Amino acid sequence: MGYYFTSESVSEGHPDKVADQISDAVLDEILRFDPTSKVACETLVTTGLVVVAGEIRTNAYVEIQDVARRVINKIGYNKSEYQFDAQSCGVLSALHGQSNDIFQGVKREADENQGAGDQGMMFGFACKETENYMPLTIDLSHILLKELAAIRREGKKMTYLRPDAKSQVTVEYGEGWKPLRIDTIVISTQHDEFADDETMQKRIKEDVLNILIPRVKKQLPARLKRLFDDKLNLYVNPTGKFVIGGPHGDTGVTGRKIIVDTYGGRGAHGGGAFSGKDSSKVDRSAAYAARHIAKNLVAAGICDQALVQIAYAIGKAEPVGFYINTDGTSHVRMSDAEIALKVKELVNLKPYFIVKRFGLTNPIFEETASYGHFGRQPETRKVEVYYEDKDTFHEGDHIYKNVEFFGWEKLDLVDELKTAFGC
Repeated sequence: MGYYFTSESVSEGHPDKVADQISDAVLDEILRFDPTSKVACETLVTTGLVVVAGEIRTNAYVEIQDVARRVINKIGYNKSEYQFDAQSCGVLSALHGQSNDIFQGVKREADENQGAGDQGMMFGFACKETENYMPLTIDLSHILLKELAAIRREGKKMTYLRPDAKSQVTVEYGEGWKPLRIDTIVISTQHDEFADDETMQKRIKEDVLNILIPRVKKQLPARLKRLFDDKLNLYVNPTGKFVIGGPHGDTGVTGRKIIVDTYGGRGAHGGGAFSGKDSSKVDRSAAYAARHIAKNLVAAGICDQALVQIAYAIGKAEPVGFYINTDGTSHVRMSDAEIALKVKELVNLKPYFIVKRFGLTNPIFEETASYGHFGRQPETRKVEVYYEDKDTFHEGDHIYKNVEFFGWEKLDLVDELKTAFGC
């Protein structure tokens, strides 16, 4: 008999995720004009209405309405019957200037001495359960919903799907967090109205079992496919019906899905949300740095699991705390405290250096706002910007820059860590 652990995810059409995506899209659009901007953007969405509020310091002017409507349309809220659609919803902006009291704690004469934009503690986590060093429960929860959204957009099967959805995965584990089997999957997906509720429930469950789950399993390595067995408990729309959804069914607010955004309840969370915040806010940038350290430690073979905490005082550049817990999985003859001391010697954790390491002044954040900020594939892509510097280039009348997305997922510290720890 093992023990059971559960994580959940929500789709891009979930009201809280709609809010997150609008907040990060506003941040990105501001950064396209002015990469030095300071942004703390919060969004609320409800029936027929979007409210964008917060504090910014920037030289940019952005049409908030245009940004919000583009995001909503991309997600798929483009029909009036949803009672929240890109064309007709109201968009109110209540953005105002950033407090000078906060700004004076961040700005320094020497950039490298930039202070943290707030106090707080941030956590990063990694383990060996999946190829991307994420806990299996949250990784599967994300994959299920990404694939469900792909099916919806293809428009060939499950044509009744609407944008709002949630997933939940329970895995049975043996000792040492070894996955034994997938015990339970819950899928709740918004759908069109059916003439008969019983027929609807039967069809959606059959489609999840015969269309969605095979597509998900196809993406998994053999060792994880084997975790699916005929004892799997599958619950689909357990309430029996899910026609009313999205912001009409439930008000959405930025920052309410911080466990979905991170590790599905594994490890720990400092409490700070990510979306809508520029990288001077260590809630975001230091959480990315902590994940980067944890993932590279595990990938380097120093431990099988790592929890990293970084803590800051507002206005101060150096962390006030740094902690690593390998939960007894270390493969080096050092205590966790000694591991932490050595890592801190190798990695500069001042906010300026975190921002520079991962290119966090670039417009890269909208994509982080659904299906998790971690476990994603790092890649470099060309994006349009509206300023010129040494890294930009022209194509016709447009200015572009090659920027890195999800840079905190790179395994670029592995060799250095192996050398430092003699692995």
